[in-house]
Amino acid sequence: MIDAFTVETAHLLGDALPAHHRLRHKIFVERQGYQVPTYRGMEWDAFDTPAAVYLMWRDDLQQVRAIARLIPTTVPYMIRELWPQLICGHALPSRADVWEVTRLGVDRTLLPNVRRRVFGEMMCACGEFARKRAIREYYLVTHPRVIRSIEANGCRTRFLGRAQPINGALVAEATVAISDASIASLREIYALPQRILRIAGEDTAMAA
Repeated sequence: MIDAFTVETAHLLGDALPAHHRLRHKIFVERQGYQVPTYRGMEWDAFDTPAAVYLMWRDDLQQVRAIARLIPTTVPYMIRELWPQLICGHALPSRADVWEVTRLGVDRTLLPNVRRRVFGEMMCACGEFARKRAIREYYLVTHPRVIRSIEANGCRTRFLGRAQPINGALVAEATVAISDASIASLREIYALPQRILRIAGEDTAMAA
């Protein structure tokens, strides 16, 4: 299972929030060399607000090994605030049914076949979350090969501009459409159960 939480519900998952920020530091600062704020081995930025939803995948030892951050486009989000120039001929959204995916990463110390499966699980979890929140589309900025990998897994993507270097890394802006067919394709490819996402707070309330 993959857990989704916010700053309001992180306490329900122990050290989920600091563990999330530590893995972000490992992936994006130590490995990829991002020039972003850090504190005591944790990476954070101006978009870590109460509106952000965090996804995390933990291994059998409960160590966080994969992460993502989801932000509604109705509040300030990374693409609009930092890189609007990446969009060519498209208006930036500010809608409840369009969210942004950022800080998506999988721990490189995992074996390649495990990393591939975890990436598939994270994509499926993003799809499940979208269905729960009536989200029809995600925006993201990442390396073109990641976008092509998402498309290869049965998700419909759309590039919104040409790839450009930012902070020494080649990135492109794209959208990922959410559909029942794309979620079903991910479940089939990775032999996933009908539900892979737990939302902190909501599942607890339902169980009560």
